[in-house]
Amino acid sequence: MPVVHVNMWKGISEEKVKEIISGITKVFIDMDIPARAVEVIVHEIPKSHWGIEGKPATESRPDAQPPL
Repeated sequence: MPVVHVNMWKGISEEKVKEIISGITKVFIDMDIPARAVEVIVHEIPKSHWGIEGKPATESRPDAQPPL
């Protein structure tokens, strides 16, 4: 049973989470793995807890936003 973990910045909309779960599940369905066997877990992480280039993302990518 595939378990896929997706790490995203905090603030993604519920609709986008549904799209992510559906899209990732479809990839496995296309590989003949039944949808009931696929689990997708979306983790929301604050930008201040995500490091890029040695800095929190709030500093290194201040304008970047999660898909809403």
